[in-house]
Amino acid sequence: MNKTPVVLTIAGTDSGGGAGVSADLKTFASIGVHGTCAITSVTSQNTTGVLGAYNLPPYVVKDQIDAVCTDMDIRWVKSGMLPSPEIISAVAKHIKKYNLQLVVDPVMAAEAGGDLMTKDALLVMRDELLPLCFIVTPNTDEAAALSDIPIKDRNDAKRAAKAISKRGAPTVIVTGGHLDASDIVYESENDIFTVIPGEFIKGGTHGSGCTYSAALTAYLAHGHSIVESAIYAKRFVECAIRESIPIGTGVAPVNQMLHISKNAARYEVLDDTKCAVEMITGYGYFAELIPEVGCNIAMALPNASGIHDVAAVSGRFARLKGKVVNVGCVEFGASSHVARIILAAMQFNNNIRASVNIRYSMDVLEVCKKMKLTISSFDRADEPENTNTMDWGVTHAIKEYGSVPDIIYDAGGVGKEPMIRVLGESALDVAKTAVRIAKYMNDA
Repeated sequence: MNKTPVVLTIAGTDSGGGAGVSADLKTFASIGVHGTCAITSVTSQNTTGVLGAYNLPPYVVKDQIDAVCTDMDIRWVKSGMLPSPEIISAVAKHIKKYNLQLVVDPVMAAEAGGDLMTKDALLVMRDELLPLCFIVTPNTDEAAALSDIPIKDRNDAKRAAKAISKRGAPTVIVTGGHLDASDIVYESENDIFTVIPGEFIKGGTHGSGCTYSAALTAYLAHGHSIVESAIYAKRFVECAIRESIPIGTGVAPVNQMLHISKNAARYEVLDDTKCAVEMITGYGYFAELIPEVGCNIAMALPNASGIHDVAAVSGRFARLKGKVVNVGCVEFGASSHVARIILAAMQFNNNIRASVNIRYSMDVLEVCKKMKLTISSFDRADEPENTNTMDWGVTHAIKEYGSVPDIIYDAGGVGKEPMIRVLGESALDVAKTAVRIAKYMNDA
């Protein structure tokens, strides 16, 4: 039986919930480790900066570490805000006492603004904590302070990493958010540098440093190698920045829970689409609505950004001896055609996340009108050059109607079969509508 790793964060609080212990615990939970904490300082903080801080007495920090380490199997720990020399010394003693593998995030300033460490504390961190750590994760400003080397480019970052390692840290990761977005991993044992490329992501960065080091600790606790953990942690924090939450007037906090919510959404989309497939294949008379090129149904994730975020049947529906059969399974990225319909519609209404294409005929359109479904269309002959038909056609039909209608159709063109598309909020919604159309046609 696999045990859930238990990890510890030794850091300060953020009353705004974006950084410090708040960020660490959310990251731990999202990556599947149990998080514990020892609070070093209570800050009055929001998205605009640190307004004040109350440092806890060192014995209180020690008591918290003792409490969790004497009861739980903790092997990995990360440190964040260590505001005073006395607190750092107390933490160093307990790292040795419990033989913990330590990831040091040398927090010197808040992302939103405000100093979090004194100069005296920085010196004690250099002398007492770095020789005990497994990895230290400074950004370029912090690496410059720890190494006394100004950092202007990647070579400077490498020199700084080597200088920091000579103070006792076997592995140094200089994170590149303040430089060129690449992270520099230096493993002193083999004198190896690994560059992990990245990109500057649009979004809030409040809590990004805490989130990165917490993610790194969690992946290490799961048994991944240093470089693997660094790659996964970078990917995690980039996604968290991209989906940051604009909750205040200052720097938006990163979204650590995206990892969980996105996986949950993927399951819900797959489940909904599979149920829709079962509904369609369960009604034999739906076969009369399957076009010659086949039929597909698809549903997108919330805020989908591409075809890879849209689930559909990998081989479409076909008509076989008067019955509906689906050729393939439901998976993401399976349909370019129907996915483009949905992605175009979502530009106008983010709640319209599903579509199914059915056979075109005037009779079917008449049924749609009798069912009081809203309808719009486009003419392939009007399509500009160098455009995608679905992108242009769906956009044109929506603009003509003034909002996203229930039905978008076209009468075809040279070598192009005419088609009707049913749109809705979920795969089940559009499946129900399509089945109603089929039943109406069957009963007529």
